Amino acid sequence: MTEADERREVWITGVGLISSLGTDAVVHKTHFETGKGRVVDEARYAPYPVHPLVSLDWSKQIPKNSDQRQMETWQRIGVYAAGLALADAGIAGKPELLDKTNLVVAAGSGERDTKVDCDVLEAIHSDDETALLAKSVLPSALRPTLFLAQLSNMLAGNISIVHHVTGSSRTFMGEESGAFAAAENAFRRISAGQADMILIGGALNAEREDLLLGYEIGHNLWRGPFKPVQERSNHGGGFIPGSVGAFLTLEARAHAEARGAKAYARLTSIMTDYTVRREGDIARALTQLFERILPHIHTGRLPVWGGASGVEPATTEELAFLDLLPAYGIAPDIHIYGDELGHSVEAHFFAGLALAALAAKSEAQRDSRGPESARHALVTGAGHWRGEALALIEAIG
Repeated sequence: MTEADERREVWITGVGLISSLGTDAVVHKTHFETGKGRVVDEARYAPYPVHPLVSLDWSKQIPKNSDQRQMETWQRIGVYAAGLALADAGIAGKPELLDKTNLVVAAGSGERDTKVDCDVLEAIHSDDETALLAKSVLPSALRPTLFLAQLSNMLAGNISIVHHVTGSSRTFMGEESGAFAAAENAFRRISAGQADMILIGGALNAEREDLLLGYEIGHNLWRGPFKPVQERSNHGGGFIPGSVGAFLTLEARAHAEARGAKAYARLTSIMTDYTVRREGDIARALTQLFERILPHIHTGRLPVWGGASGVEPATTEELAFLDLLPAYGIAPDIHIYGDELGHSVEAHFFAGLALAALAAKSEAQRDSRGPESARHALVTGAGHWRGEALALIEAIG
């Protein structure tokens, strides 16, 4: 028996997705089927457009006000989406399952206290003793246990506290590449029999002046009125941030079947790379990853959930890779989902996996002999600065 034969099937049994479009999987699925209802705020942070988070009641997934108060918005987004995924998988409120649910999160370093930063900068103008100033301002301005930015693993910690997820916990940093690594890590652990259930995901609060400042300094943001990702390259490129929380429960098939859980789709493969990014590196890396996945794919129509950010040259190379697919007998049906959600950095790849899984379940419900059916879906990712990834989703049934 080969190593591939011994690998366990990995099922996606729960989806939690919140964004500018809404707070549940059905809303997102309907939006991408109809193409109506994109939400973009072009005025609040002009000249930078943002996809703002839909208004929601945090208490539906974070019941205690004390828990809500000690979290910044990015954490509340993640904890809320994680709760949706656990409920969707039928795990929420069941200690016997939560005790063995592992957690793998992709996270940034958290939100800075913008008011404190501004106070320090203003005071510096009138005082040359910067070191003494920091010692006098910071202890009185910051809450206990917090420095200027919250620790990345506080998201995982709050998910564990609020939802009682008490298995192992891992946090990956590194923007989009952190998400690629987190998803691959969880997939391989379940495949190898090292875990039965893993909750994976990430969150981004895009409505932050400190975040916009950081990405603008790196020349990563799109300025001006909204344009689709594919139309930005001729104007210098750039991404439009979107507030998103995206979590999924991954589960070994045998474990899911034993507890009577249903699956959205099978996660067949995840491949990642981290190129130097000389000219052509991204397209070459994605092509090489695809050729490793290709034996699993039937030729014909292939839905592609493209994670292109809009930043150049990464976006042009990711789209160039997609242009190569017909040479392999593939007819790609491309959805650049960032056009609807915005680019959500650590959460973006997870959102693509979630959307592909939702679509795969619909595909499985169609007549498999029909010309429009497609058994597989491809999720692509090319980080705006580093990291490349492909994931293959397969319909069940």
